[in-house]
Order: sequence, then C-alpha cells, then structure tokens
Amino acid sequence: MNAQQLRERQSPLKAKYRDEPGAAMRVLHGEGVLAPENLSCRVDMGFGVADAGLHPAAGGDGSWACSGDMLLQTLAACAGVTMTAVATAMEIPIESGAVRAEGDLDFRGTLGVDKTAPVGFTHIRLFFDLKTDAAPDRLATLLKLTERYCVVLQTLQGGPAISSEINNN
Repeated sequence: MNAQQLRERQSPLKAKYRDEPGAAMRVLHGEGVLAPENLSCRVDMGFGVADAGLHPAAGGDGSWACSGDMLLQTLAACAGVTMTAVATAMEIPIESGAVRAEGDLDFRGTLGVDKTAPVGFTHIRLFFDLKTDAAPDRLATLLKLTERYCVVLQTLQGGPAISSEINNN
C-alpha cells in the first residue's frame, strides 16, 4: 500500500470520527478458557488459539506460551504495524525491517517470595531494525510518531483504569 492508498482508506474514517466522535469508540475483546488441571488458559486469537501457561521461571515446563512474552509480542506487533503505517504516510521507503520488544521481570514478585519485589515488568525496551535510505531526522520523526500512535505502547505507558469481577454461575 502506498501513501495515497492509505489516505484514501483512512480519509473517510477520519472525517466521520471528526463529525461523530462516538463513532470512533469500539470495544475490543479478549477471551480465554481456563484449564485448571494443567494451570493454563486457552485464548482464541481469531485466527487460531494460543495456550498460555506458567513461565519456567514460575514453575512451568516451557511447553506453553507465556502471557508476559505474549504481551511483549503484542507490543511488537502493534509497534510494527504502526511504524509501517506511519512510514507509508510519511513516504519513507522501508526495504526491510524488524521490531523486537524485551522486558525486565523479577519473578520474586509474582511468586510472592519478596513482598517488595514488583509484580510485572519494570522496564520494557523496543528496538527497530530498519533498512532504509531515510535521513536521520526523518527516522527520528518516524520513531516519535510510532510511539505516539501505537495503541499498545500508549496503553502500557498510560496505565488505563482496569476493573475485575467474578461472576459465579
């Protein structure tokens, strides 16, 4: 897709969302089915399923996907899609590219070994490896806009309000 095709696709959406802000609101879903017998959860990805279980550092055997890794993979996917869209809009040709997300996690927190140890990632890093002839200032703008418009990155940075409940059927 080129910049013109992207503009043609997004232009009517942008106009509609300007005129009717409520039309831009969507509720996205994620659902899983618990499997208590093997401490896992099956998540329907829409195109297949992923079985998530304990990371080996938390007592798993490594045969299941780790939800922490899945979070980083989701961040990498969102950042990669966002970067390609922004690069297209900016008409920055990318010959090839890759994105990697990595995060620091202290398993003492999630295992309750040390009550002062954090539960969750304490630092997440994104790396983009691009093959392009774009000037450094254009690449700096590309990175800045990718960070600004990446939904998953902004969600992690912003810390949205989250509520939980149990429905006992």
